[in-house]
Amino acid sequence: MDYINAFWVGGLICALVQILLEKTKLLPGRVMVLLVCAGAVLGSIGLYDKLISFAGAGASVPLLGFGNTLFKGVKKAVLEHGFLGLFMGGFTASAVGISAALIFGYIASLIFRPKMKN
Repeated sequence: MDYINAFWVGGLICALVQILLEKTKLLPGRVMVLLVCAGAVLGSIGLYDKLISFAGAGASVPLLGFGNTLFKGVKKAVLEHGFLGLFMGGFTASAVGISAALIFGYIASLIFRPKMKN
């Protein structure tokens, strides 16, 4: 049942984003920022943890999950370091995921030899 919940929640998030892209004039970059901010807001009011416990990776993998991760990192760093935690918490919480994306992207570019579009 965990896989089914992850599938339909993740699919619903993606479908809602696709509808938002199709029905509005918002550019994809702005929608991505909206998703990250929405994940941080949902995390700050305590709803996102409930969604993750219900849907698992279906809720934690999309950009909403990235916003929630940033919020948790900033919250923890502010509690530990005070005002300076605002500047270091997001970096600390997301460093592993961002580093992995950069490293695997670089390895993929070496293997597959990307070409520029004409």
